[in-house]
Amino acid sequence: MRHAPCTTYDPTTTHEERPLHPRPLLTAVPPPSDTAALLAELVQLRLQNAQLTVALETRAVIDQARGMVMALAPCSGDKAWDLLVGVSQHCNIKLRAVAAALVATTEDQTLPAPIQRELRRALRLLHAADRSS
Repeated sequence: MRHAPCTTYDPTTTHEERPLHPRPLLTAVPPPSDTAALLAELVQLRLQNAQLTVALETRAVIDQARGMVMALAPCSGDKAWDLLVGVSQHCNIKLRAVAAALVATTEDQTLPAPIQRELRRALRLLHAADRSS
């Protein structure tokens, strides 16, 4: 990583004594020993960037599925979130995959059997808990 050269003004020199092209005082170049640390940081930042990109892309689908659960139950957004997380954990399927499968049902796709079973069970439990409250 190189930075633009820094120059300074020396008020004790006259205009004629100053060079036409000021000499750089400092150029930031990492020493060879820091190269490995910088490379490790670069790899970590790229991995984090990839994870955040996936999170942003899947967030909309998860929010759509959450809205569907809120309409089906009816329940709050937090309860819908908990229900989806529970379905995901009981089926051992990523939350984003559960959400995508649920949203895909709006396009006449069938909900996979394990998700369908667990979603029914979770909705029954939610309704039962609401009735007893």
